[in-house]
Amino acid sequence: MALDDLFDQLDRSRGDCLDRLFTLLRQPSVSAQNLGVRECAGLLAGMLEEAGMDAAIMETEGQPVVYAERIFSPEAYTVLFYGHYDVQPPEPLELWQSAPFSPEVRNGKIFGRGAADNKGQLLAHVLAVRTWLQTRGALPLNVKMVFEGEEESSSPHLDAFVARNRELLKSDLVYTSDGPLHETGAPLVVLGVRGILYIELTAVGAAWDNHSGNKGGIVPNPAWMLVDLLRTMRDRQGRVCIEGFAEGVDPPDAATVELIRRLPFDRQKIRAAVGYEGFDLDAETYYRKLMLEPTFNIAGFTSGYGGEGSKTIIPSKAVLKVDFRLVGGQDPEDIFRKVCRHVQMHAPQIQVTFLGAMRPSRTRPGLPAIDRVIAAVRQAYGVEPMVQPSLGGSLPDYVWTRTLGVPSVLVPYANADESNHAPNENLDLEKFYTGIKCSLCVLDRLSRGQAPAGQARPAGSA
Repeated sequence: MALDDLFDQLDRSRGDCLDRLFTLLRQPSVSAQNLGVRECAGLLAGMLEEAGMDAAIMETEGQPVVYAERIFSPEAYTVLFYGHYDVQPPEPLELWQSAPFSPEVRNGKIFGRGAADNKGQLLAHVLAVRTWLQTRGALPLNVKMVFEGEEESSSPHLDAFVARNRELLKSDLVYTSDGPLHETGAPLVVLGVRGILYIELTAVGAAWDNHSGNKGGIVPNPAWMLVDLLRTMRDRQGRVCIEGFAEGVDPPDAATVELIRRLPFDRQKIRAAVGYEGFDLDAETYYRKLMLEPTFNIAGFTSGYGGEGSKTIIPSKAVLKVDFRLVGGQDPEDIFRKVCRHVQMHAPQIQVTFLGAMRPSRTRPGLPAIDRVIAAVRQAYGVEPMVQPSLGGSLPDYVWTRTLGVPSVLVPYANADESNHAPNENLDLEKFYTGIKCSLCVLDRLSRGQAPAGQARPAGSA
């Protein structure tokens, strides 16, 4: 079915769409500071009701989830849109060219905290539903939406919320718009994320810092304790030596390898982007390491004196922050237990602290729903989208693929230079409208996957 009537209605309502985004951006919702989050949930729920959906604010152990639905038919195809209405802290404020919660348009971009991450992108789905209902009166499929208020604080309560509400959230596909398009400007369809385990290792020596000469050789140095421990955890080739760490890491299948072979690769641009002239990986190795292999990263090492000049001390304490990016069947809780066993074996005096985790998540390519999403993105942007098997980073995607047991796809709508998490966060104005258009195309394409009335779809047909 042609969508010209929907696109025409979207063009006529551009000003109103922007006004609604500005209203949402003016409301602070900083989960890390508990600033305005609940007020933003109420504002968003009102917008969902105005769009024609039944909305509710649902409590968690932390910030509330805003849930909405518009049910066409119990037998119809069901898509669940996920997003987050909380935002990062705006500091440092002095680096903003305009106030972070006073949005404005400059040079074709919407500036404001949350413009791209994630209020502008989640609102695209809401406005797509509103546009469809205004134009045609009824949706062609069932639509559910889950917008959480703690994604910027690692989504600590989303998994439990999904587990408690499996029946309510029952759907055929979860669709997320978050993050930027490819740096070339090409649209992306992403089928997964790496997981993460973040820990802290703490070593303690004497009760206070000591003179490195007068007490040298008789007082233990906690920094060396951590260095010696690290030598047992990773070999010179970079292989992780924690027993059982690689369990669940399987080689990529042929379809996944074919996806990464199609992705663009420019070694010099990557060198410039990461600031490392020594980068010399080939394309396939680069994407395998970035998307399909686990990592063991030292994120921070703090001990002793790091100021100007010299200070001859034996530090009393050393702290190491470590993140592991996980793939495949790796379970962060299982990896944490293995790390604790390794530390207990090699350096039992060192304390291990769990700081956070997300499971890895993947949806296999070739599912009919994924093919329909690719077709929708192609229609909206007028070019062939790039299909990535995974992000290098982490999102709570596992709550959909593992806890809810539903295929999940990520389609970013923001510009590559969105400056999310930084001062002067922005969303390209035209990309905001194209995002709404893309959501309209997604609703159309996915509705073609519904079964005839009264006939159930076969298992795995998403």
